[in-house]
Amino acid sequence: MARRERVMRMSVEQPLWRALAGYRVLTMLYAIGFFITAWSGFVRPWLAVAYYAVLFVWTLATLPKVSSAASCTKRFLAADLTVALTGVLITPLADAPERVMDGGPTLPSIWTAGSVLAFAIKGGWRWAAVASTLVAVANLIERGHPARDTVHNVILVWVASIAIGYVVEVARASERTLARALEIEAATRERERLARDIHDSVLQVLAMVQRRGAVIGGEAAELGRLAGEQEVALRTLVSGGLVPVSRVSEDAAEGALVRAVDEPEATDTDGPVDLRALLAPYAGSLVNLAEPGAPVLLAPAAARELAAAVGAALDNVRKHVGPDARAWILVEDEPDEVIVTVRDEGPGIPEGRLAEAEGEGRLGVALSIRGRLRDLGGTAELISVPGQGTEVELKAPKKTGSTTARGKAADR
Repeated sequence: MARRERVMRMSVEQPLWRALAGYRVLTMLYAIGFFITAWSGFVRPWLAVAYYAVLFVWTLATLPKVSSAASCTKRFLAADLTVALTGVLITPLADAPERVMDGGPTLPSIWTAGSVLAFAIKGGWRWAAVASTLVAVANLIERGHPARDTVHNVILVWVASIAIGYVVEVARASERTLARALEIEAATRERERLARDIHDSVLQVLAMVQRRGAVIGGEAAELGRLAGEQEVALRTLVSGGLVPVSRVSEDAAEGALVRAVDEPEATDTDGPVDLRALLAPYAGSLVNLAEPGAPVLLAPAAARELAAAVGAALDNVRKHVGPDARAWILVEDEPDEVIVTVRDEGPGIPEGRLAEAEGEGRLGVALSIRGRLRDLGGTAELISVPGQGTEVELKAPKKTGSTTARGKAADR
């Protein structure tokens, strides 16, 4: 079954657009309601009525324009700010001079702040600074002099819009950084999975060809040498790998895109698998398998990975101890986890050898064993005493599969 690509979209900006749309509608209704209560005080109420009709239609008609950064174009922002500034500048013509001088509200009132906030969310603090400065100039022209309350309101709008614009810029940068980190994590997990599969098959075949070619000699020795070179190159590739280029949505408001590849999970719906059936093929004249009398049930993905880890441990026994080495597999079915122990009677592993092998790109223990158990949410402990053999203890929880571990990492 083909793998599927899961696309996650992260955005803390989109809720700001929804809040802005609601703010514009509420403040438009507030401005109209205030005008209705103060109708008698206007010297030219017909001018105010005409403006509020335009404001009402404009606010409702442009709601789709403030739904995302892509739809909120520069042309719309300019037109929207023009509507706000026009309302501020014609206030002295429609309202009574006494109320204007006393600091009464302008025709658009606090609706003007919504226009400035659109600049802030769309373009950041620099756009917000330009829009709030134009609003400040229009308010000063409307009053005719820099009254205290006017200056206070202008500074408040100016500071608030710039602060929101700066927060939006920081949020966008944080989204890109988080998306990049999640993609690196997803790529690393996929690389480790491929490295495990390659180690279990291709690398071991190349190593065998190299050894047998050196023994046979002649042209076979040359093939063995080439196989050895390819083994080194392949180990370097799987231990390094490539990290994909981070993807960013065309619509910045929708946030950054993170693409992660999932393994097929359809077989997991078939129900638990008896681990004993997967381990049975490993038993033989040289491998003794001790298992419970009752089925050892695990999720299919977890059972396959645990069995593959046991196979990797047995491969290490044959490779490092010898083809005639004896090994023992012990399966323990605990209430919350399954414990599988693989033990041999070889010479053991010298101290520091595992770290040295991992540094050389030989990742059999690091990926084929520990990596598999880590993805399952379990652990792999290796106990080795020189001269007394090696014991690998694999613990896998019953309720956690590899896909669950990947899902938790992608949801963070």
